[in-house]
Amino acid sequence: MFLRKSQIMITIFAIFAILLGCTEKNTAVQDIYDVLEKTVAKEKVFEDQQGPLVALEKKEKEIYDQIIYLGMKQYDQIVKLSDQAISSVDQRKELMEKETASIKESEKEFQKIEALKVKLEDPELRKITDELYDIMMKRYQVHNELYKEYSDALENDKKLYEMFKNKNLPIKDLEEQVKNLNQIYNRISDANESFNGLTEQYNEKKQAFYKKAGLTEKK
Repeated sequence: MFLRKSQIMITIFAIFAILLGCTEKNTAVQDIYDVLEKTVAKEKVFEDQQGPLVALEKKEKEIYDQIIYLGMKQYDQIVKLSDQAISSVDQRKELMEKETASIKESEKEFQKIEALKVKLEDPELRKITDELYDIMMKRYQVHNELYKEYSDALENDKKLYEMFKNKNLPIKDLEEQVKNLNQIYNRISDANESFNGLTEQYNEKKQAFYKKAGLTEKK
């Protein structure tokens, strides 16, 4: 009787250990899923800034074209337009700060995956998660570079419009500033292209994770 009880106890313990292992595995997958969904939510503010930013950039381009067209023939109008452009630059800075704060919150949430992915037992699922993590961390790095370049552009945009307000400004100085800005915006364009590419890669890899784990993305 004692032997039979011992065998039953061992069997029960073995079943419990298996169930515990499955629970831990499922918990790791669920925890990663929760982090991924929260990461999306954290970037909502980031997404909300894109439309207004593009609208302000378009508006400033129109102002710039007007200033170039006027030359120095209508100085008072140039000053007025330059002040409008400077105000627009300040608005863009506010939107960019909101965007970056949103990305930082997203990064803080997403970094939790580093401690969770090691708990995954499925080698293929862990490989997908490792790749997902690396892509997203590179994306955050690129956005940080994008933020630095964009901040530099904003500062130099303001400088340009202040220069337009100077009647005695040598044309050479103005040309140098425009050249400098063009170089900055070229770097921004490259960084933005890289950021968008990494975003696409991340979304594809996330879908691969969901498919392998048998999960459904929240809408």
